[in-house]
Amino acid sequence: MPATPAKRAKRVQQEKRHHKKRTETFSVYIYRVLKQVHPETGVSKKSMSIMNSFINDIFEKIALEASKLVRYNKKHTLSSREVQTAVRLLLPGELAKHAVSEGTKAVTKYTSS
Repeated sequence: MPATPAKRAKRVQQEKRHHKKRTETFSVYIYRVLKQVHPETGVSKKSMSIMNSFINDIFEKIALEASKLVRYNKKHTLSSREVQTAVRLLLPGELAKHAVSEGTKAVTKYTSS
């Protein structure tokens, strides 16, 4: 016997209840980097949450600064050059140098593949 429209609607509603919205985090990547640097060290859920918030904040600041640079230069495309300049402006000294070198390395690896 086919299901009545009421039963079908109820089943659809029950299926919808079980779906959990995914939240994207950097947790996996933070953990990978931690294991590269300190293989024996772990990280708590609270610490991971703090690191994730930090990365999201820095990402937002860099993106905002890079978009400002695009507008200042009357261009329409946000390129790696603007991102690199934004990093240099936002991050202090040695950290900026390391970030730029890692970014350059990543872009080179991406373009060569």
